[in-house]
Amino acid sequence: MQWKELKARLLEAGSARLTGEPADRFIAKSAAGPGAGGRGSIFFAMGSHRVKLALNPMSTIEIAHRGNGTAQLYFDGHLIMGRLLEPGFHCPDQAFITVTGSCIFRCRYCTVPKLGGRRKSIEEILGMVDSVRDRIHAISITSGVLSTIEEEEAYVLAVVKHLTSFDLPIGVSIYPTETTPDRLRELGVVEVKFNLESATQELFQNVCPGLDYDGIWKALDRSVELFGKGHVFSNVIIGLGETDEELESCIRRLVSHGIIPVLRPLNPVAEFTGKPRPSAERLRKLFALQTEALTQSGLDAKQALTMCTNCAGCDLVPGRDE
Repeated sequence: MQWKELKARLLEAGSARLTGEPADRFIAKSAAGPGAGGRGSIFFAMGSHRVKLALNPMSTIEIAHRGNGTAQLYFDGHLIMGRLLEPGFHCPDQAFITVTGSCIFRCRYCTVPKLGGRRKSIEEILGMVDSVRDRIHAISITSGVLSTIEEEEAYVLAVVKHLTSFDLPIGVSIYPTETTPDRLRELGVVEVKFNLESATQELFQNVCPGLDYDGIWKALDRSVELFGKGHVFSNVIIGLGETDEELESCIRRLVSHGIIPVLRPLNPVAEFTGKPRPSAERLRKLFALQTEALTQSGLDAKQALTMCTNCAGCDLVPGRDE
């Protein structure tokens, strides 16, 4: 089975049960996004390829840990040898840290507002990065919104200012104000990700009430001017009710602006609990479309230095999952 076929099918399932030897050091925890508050996840790798799967003792997919990271994947009658990857924080090779684990907004696909997580201190974040410094090549920062968008931006900027002492590439994904791209660039941030979340403005207004779709586009366009084409990203969730035609239009618009789409399969939690994850067939179709669109626009997802596109665990990433 080719890797992209296997990964698409695993992403359709979304989870695995972990058996075998103790594997605590290989389990990643999420404090932001739809995976927040769950049992954790594991990264299964074959060669340079990887996939992230949520832990679920009822999953039909089994990953057996045989010790020291060696693992066997049992899937649909196949036995596939691989290994578990040890995360820095949240994902392998990076310290991907959530600054504020709560949010005043109520995006319908997200569990964070109900979890009411805390804000990490700057000292705590510095300690987290220092603790994994020997096994990471980048720092990535994301955050909820504790009180106001402007206050959150100011706090994240203070965090980033301190993190520059590690002399590692830093990527940031927060809800932006009009000045966020300029302020992050002034601090030496190399990449940003501001999320459209949905394929159309109508869907965005439905699933993310109170947020400004046009404002995100303005921040994305300004970011391309500052950070360069291919170093600006935007999550677009697959499975919120959009059509393939709407997704294609969104993908082509993003790449035409120099922005790399991050096509994220829906994790059916919060108000989307019980909804189906996108099928492997649909994921493969959109992957082919995204690959073509990026190539035509001269964008290369393999050049990503930070955040989700560099990790390539949760999504099919052109150039990484061929």
